Amino acid sequence: MVTLIQHPGQNQLETPAEEKVWTDAEFMALNRDGHRYEIVNGELIDMGNRSAKHGYVCSILMILLGGYVHIQKLGAMFDSSTAFKMKSGNKRSPDVSFMAKERLQGLEELPDGFLEGAPDLAVEILSPSNTVAEIHNKLVEYFENGARLVWVINPKEKYVLVYRSSQEPDRLLKSVDSLDGEEIVSGFTLPVAELFQKLAF
Repeated sequence: MVTLIQHPGQNQLETPAEEKVWTDAEFMALNRDGHRYEIVNGELIDMGNRSAKHGYVCSILMILLGGYVHIQKLGAMFDSSTAFKMKSGNKRSPDVSFMAKERLQGLEELPDGFLEGAPDLAVEILSPSNTVAEIHNKLVEYFENGARLVWVINPKEKYVLVYRSSQEPDRLLKSVDSLDGEEIVSGFTLPVAELFQKLAF
């Protein structure tokens, strides 16, 4: 039997079961039907849908950060539908992620399956349903699996936490500050305010 747990804050559907060991093929074969999932400790986690504001911030990063990465040929960008295979067997899907070209050496093209380890840069955009424990566990696993930089973005409070380890944030960035890729995405900068702009058409 499979345990299906909705993302925190949503209705939960649980069937008592022993911890399942998911194969890559089983996870890939899931009927998504508009859903996206993570596997955490053998449980299938339905990450649910996100708000318009959440999607907007993701899109801005994919356009601006992704465009920079593509032009500079620094590596590959991935959206929230991409799962990364952790050493624990967990499958984690950051909202936005970047893997440096050095990590992809030897590949002529990306695999149909999953990349091993965490991306070099993982971005988590907070939703009201996220818990402190949930985000902390993700940070720990990202850094244990090779992440070098994590941005945790809070669209409601309009700030970004920059992590270089899972212990504590290195910086708190507000709308007057600039986000930069440091040595991970060398040369990339973005005013934080760009992520939280009001619509003005």
